[in-house]
Formats: sequence, C-alpha cells, structure tokens
Amino acid sequence: MKPTGAVEVINLQKIYGAGDEAVHALESCSCEIPAGQFVALVGPSGCGKSTLLNMMAGFDRPTQGEIRLDGEILVSPSIQTRPNSDRVVVFQNGALFPWKTVIENIAYGPTVQRKLKPLEALDQAHAILKNVGGMERIANSFPGQISSGMQRRVEILRALINQPKILLLDEPFRAMDTVSKSGMHQHLLDIHQRFQTSVFLITHDLGEAILLADTVFVMTTRPGTIKLKIDVELPRPRNKEMTLTEEFTTLQKQAIAAVHEEARKAFERGEKELA
Repeated sequence: MKPTGAVEVINLQKIYGAGDEAVHALESCSCEIPAGQFVALVGPSGCGKSTLLNMMAGFDRPTQGEIRLDGEILVSPSIQTRPNSDRVVVFQNGALFPWKTVIENIAYGPTVQRKLKPLEALDQAHAILKNVGGMERIANSFPGQISSGMQRRVEILRALINQPKILLLDEPFRAMDTVSKSGMHQHLLDIHQRFQTSVFLITHDLGEAILLADTVFVMTTRPGTIKLKIDVELPRPRNKEMTLTEEFTTLQKQAIAAVHEEARKAFERGEKELA
C-alpha cells in the first residue's frame, strides 16, 4: 500500500488586515513533508510557524498559494477544507476531558469522527493503550490523577487512534521540565517508529527538532519563508545519547546560527509577536 500523509506547501502567502495595518505573516513559503516523515519547523517568535500549521489543520486559508495533501488541494485562497480526522492537532495546552477517564478520552474521537459504535471504539482504545508500553495501567484514571507528561501521551494516542494522515504538533512539550520533556521525546520517537504517521512539529527547542525530525526547516523572520532546510541523517531508532555525538552538535550549531540571525533581525525591527 502506498504511504499517505504527503504534504506540499506551495508559494504560500498570508496577509492579515489591509492598508497601513496589514501584517505580512508569510511570503513565498514552500516546503514538503514526505509521507511517513517527521518534519520540524523552527524560527524566531512571530515568524508564522503557527499560521502555517493552522492552515494545514484547516483553521485558516492563505492569501495566495496552496497546500496539498496527497496531491489534493487542502487549502487555497478559494478553498478551505474543514478540520478533519485526517489531520489531528495536539496543541500546547492540554485538551483532555477532565470528567472522562483515559480510556473514554481516547475512545471519544472514533465515536464522533469515525462514527464507530461505543464498544468498538473502546476496544480500539484498549488496543492502542496495550500497544504502547506502560499505558494500560492508567486506562481507568482521570486526567487529574496522572502527570502532565502522561496526559500528553494520552493526547497523542487520542490523536493517533483516528488514523490521521498527518499529526500536527504545536509546541506540545513547551511547558514541561527538562526531565519530563526528555521522556516525552523518547515516547514520541517510539510512537513514530511504531505507527509511521507523518508528523509536523513546530518548536522553539532546536535540540528537540534535531533529535526527533528527519528534516528541520528554519523560517525567516516575518514575513516568514523557508530560510534553510536541514536534513537530519542520524540513524533510527534514536535515543537521548545521540545528542552527545559530534554529528548532532554540528546540526544543532547550524540551526542555532540560522535562527539567531533571524531573531536578531526581528529584534532590530522591533517586531511584535504574531502567530
């Protein structure tokens, strides 16, 4: 079966407002996410990373250009595909239902979006928890009874159970401490290895981007476009020890130099942050 989840971003432009108040968020922005690949997007605050992710998700449309998913137009100035289970977003802030147990949270999506019967959805939720080590034991816990890191794991599984073509991650680990974040990195690496779903991650953590991704795109300051493509040829499966290698350090230095150059430009212009 041909893998799915290939995304093409083609000459994207996004302008908010008009006249003297117009803000050019994106300009001539193009990149690709091959099916099954893990791609990370980094850049200074306000460069348009979240704007691009929101258009992939179907929350917004461009002023010019288009985004294609597996060859079909997803969004363009005249077309905006609604949010769908083929593109699932995990945001910075948790979105679990506090009144539902872990298993009920995971089973919710299939009943609503894929129209499965409740018992069938619960069976699939149990199966995906069993497929990921250490998760079955919290099936009947409520979100408030488990750690923030475990809540993030549940959110990712809740997204993956809908069998999306692409998983969109909007800085999901930003608020975590170093130890919890390290655990989540390994968890996400394991999940990607297991499910082979296309992943698009936006992050400010350059080490995180290099550890997780096959490709890292660096954006310019506003109006955002792709400044640099970094191919991360570290072998998979990956682990935290790889961050100590010379190859990792070289890639990280390359990303740091590119991002800091753009951040300096934004600072000198006195730009305000914008998604």
